[in-house]
Amino acid sequence: MLTRRHFLQTSAAVAATQPAQPKKIAIITTIYRHLSHGQHMGDRFLVGYPLEGAWHKPNIQVVSLYVDQKPEGDLSGERAREFGFTVYPTIAEALRCGGKSLAVDAVLIIGEHGKYPRNDKGQILYPRFEFFEQCVKVFEQDGGTAPVYNDKHLSYSFDKAKAMVDASRRLRFPMLAGSSLPVTWRLPSVEMPLGCRIEEALMVGVGGSDPMDFHALEAMQCMVERRGRGETGVKAVQLIEGGDVWKAGEQGRYSKELLGSALSRSDTPLGLSVEDGRPQDLGAPGVLQKLVEKPAAYFIEYRDGLKATLLMLNGAVKDFNFAARVKGMKEPVSTQFFLTPEPNVTYSACLMHKVEEMFESGAAPYPVDRTLLVSGMLESCLTSKARNHARLETPHLSVAYKAPAKPQFMQS
Repeated sequence: MLTRRHFLQTSAAVAATQPAQPKKIAIITTIYRHLSHGQHMGDRFLVGYPLEGAWHKPNIQVVSLYVDQKPEGDLSGERAREFGFTVYPTIAEALRCGGKSLAVDAVLIIGEHGKYPRNDKGQILYPRFEFFEQCVKVFEQDGGTAPVYNDKHLSYSFDKAKAMVDASRRLRFPMLAGSSLPVTWRLPSVEMPLGCRIEEALMVGVGGSDPMDFHALEAMQCMVERRGRGETGVKAVQLIEGGDVWKAGEQGRYSKELLGSALSRSDTPLGLSVEDGRPQDLGAPGVLQKLVEKPAAYFIEYRDGLKATLLMLNGAVKDFNFAARVKGMKEPVSTQFFLTPEPNVTYSACLMHKVEEMFESGAAPYPVDRTLLVSGMLESCLTSKARNHARLETPHLSVAYKAPAKPQFMQS
């Protein structure tokens, strides 16, 4: 005989085994074509991605898309037809799914790629702040909020970036931002001990200014933020270029030992290694000077006394490598931030897994303050460059936060 108690117990057991309703998300992006950030991040939520030896399909449904520009090769209409969502003409309509109130559980903002102007510092004026601002306007008008992920740096302007973080705290919605480098695999798989004392840090990066130096700075920051009692911000910055970079090394402004340690982690050495296959010590005297035509050094002075250097060395390597000297350790800690090749670019899947985690849990796995600080570091460094490579005090970068205790990078 089916009693009421048995019926309720059975119903609860069945409900517990049913998958939760998928979270509905809106994607707000500059463009959606092959290998754009919009495509290879958005597609993770449409078709899934490899995760820890299996194919993972997020319990997330893309229900709307806003695309700011539709150049040749645009895939937005094709994806909408295939996966059954709508491309809306405005951000507000995308968040409301054509209705009168907020109709999504999360928002993915991807302001990268497309044709946008540059300012006098060389920064591409991607409308990330403007996209975010329109989302916040919907939140305020409709009396609801949703978690937001913003790809890469928050804005080319620290003031705008800070306004974004302030808005997320004022309205109390989770926010995440930044690069894939902090969460991709590391070779070797190392993490800085939480609370350690870092005596000096150095990062080697490659690529163009503004798009790629951000990745390198944030990778460096995710390592050094674990020192002491937490991050306290940046006191001053300076960006120098050309022959002055090598002179700074001779003067001891950055550690040649750390540079050699970082370069030793590279899997893409250039020079003789690609010309005739012989192994080559990139740290040997004169080698980098021959390979790197336009070196740049970003000097970061932290408020607690730590000094860190980013060397952009196009022509020497093609990957991103870090080294630091830690008190109590005989040898430097060093690693490569591993970036898998096209077309799969699974390092973006590592990042989208963290975004998915926030969308599902309602809590950011690591502080958005990291990206806020790095956004300001980059803007200030480019201001230094525009001001004849002057050293600039940065009292506005007193961004304090604590690193997550649990490592956030991919380890399997």
